[in-house]
Amino acid sequence: MEEKSLRELLSLFLESLGAERNASAHTLAAYGRDIADFLDVVEKKRKTVLGASDVTPDMVRLWLADLFRRKMARSTIGRRLSALRSFSAWLMRQELRGSDPTLGVRTPKKEKHLPRWLTVDEAFRLLDAVPASDWQDLRNRALLETLYSTGLRVSELAGLDVQDIDAERELVRVRAGKGEKDRLVPIGLPALQAIAAYREALSGLTAFRLLEGRGEDALFRNTRMARLGVRSIRTILDTEARRAGLPTRVSPHDLRHSFATHLLDGGADLRSVQELLGHESLSTTQRYTHMTLDRMMAVYDKAHPRSKTEE
Repeated sequence: MEEKSLRELLSLFLESLGAERNASAHTLAAYGRDIADFLDVVEKKRKTVLGASDVTPDMVRLWLADLFRRKMARSTIGRRLSALRSFSAWLMRQELRGSDPTLGVRTPKKEKHLPRWLTVDEAFRLLDAVPASDWQDLRNRALLETLYSTGLRVSELAGLDVQDIDAERELVRVRAGKGEKDRLVPIGLPALQAIAAYREALSGLTAFRLLEGRGEDALFRNTRMARLGVRSIRTILDTEARRAGLPTRVSPHDLRHSFATHLLDGGADLRSVQELLGHESLSTTQRYTHMTLDRMMAVYDKAHPRSKTEE
């Protein structure tokens, strides 16, 4: 029987992937593009149509070199290699080849990006620019104050219920996922005052009063009185950043980074910041020390008269 080409086998692999893993059309299309790219590059270079048994580790490395030459992000290259690994594993399960050509090929390490953060002045500018003309403005102020005061993830912020705010003890209970522990995070007085002002304005709305007693406990709500979603929070923050005249777009994660950086700048210890952020690993929190050290060195180099030798 004539051996099928890898392109023919790719179609069978995608059918199998859809049936066995119930993969979405988007996932299947991505796998198809990634593996087809491998075939396009190698078959063009080798001037041959590849069969299942033809692929070698050198061909895989040739393809990776081509991806790097195209200046693709390491995360994209890693994803494409992962797709080829899955295809190779399927070929072996079908007994179409005896070894995995990707086995000795390392996945490229992802680039490490230092997170962005606001200066203290920029953070205050953002918070102070929010007006107080109606309940939505008051909600936006409360939302941003809470985000900066607690350093919560945007999903954690969206998931807050009214009973999660303990104003008397100045704490917020952050509910973790299944099997994980909740954590308590301090919240500052400005954020608590902003929440109180927002809640008072909300209680005067007819639409809100109609929901009372129905178990609708969401802290932050949209105009339909439903829980405010993550996407809406991002939009609100982007709008308020433009209103404040900040030079770049600001994401909820930027405020979380600002929270951590400002704590460390103020003398907080790394372990405490780890607990507040809900990081399982201290190494995740340690990247903020690089940020503060880099900034400290920049200030030193600029200000100290003996920081540089004369050329």
